[in-house]
Amino acid sequence: MTYQRFEELPVWKDAIRLADMVYNFTENRAWRGSRSLRDQLERAALSVSNNIAEGFERGTTNELLAFIYIARGSAGEVRSMLCFLERRPGLADFKSQISNLKSLAESCSRQLRGWADHLQNSQIKGQRHLNEESKRHYKQHEDADEFRKMLSNRLAEKHHLRQNKT
Repeated sequence: MTYQRFEELPVWKDAIRLADMVYNFTENRAWRGSRSLRDQLERAALSVSNNIAEGFERGTTNELLAFIYIARGSAGEVRSMLCFLERRPGLADFKSQISNLKSLAESCSRQLRGWADHLQNSQIKGQRHLNEESKRHYKQHEDADEFRKMLSNRLAEKHHLRQNKT
């Protein structure tokens, strides 16, 4: 599937949800972390979605990859701070909330890794490099892949050509 806007990306949706949940957590009156830790956690959480958006808007695969890795680093930074917070005695009542935040940050990181792997194996250099010839070539490959999937899906489930091909 081709996305036209970063807001359509599942990983961006999860990243913005991570930022929202982090802000809800740190804006809670029961927050027991320091102001500087709160600031760093909020900025790192928001950095994940912001870097996805910036990379997507850049127009080249190489720039997008660079920003994906920055976003992934920010997701790791969020997880690291949450691991630290888990150890703090004043936040024992928030173990479940912290665990949920860590899981979401880890999910973002996995999605970003998968996206980066996909892009590294892609022939497309990015929107900025697309001309009519390359767009036509790319569209032909997409259409051929879709046609192969459609044919495979029409085969009987036990057919030897369908095994592991769908």
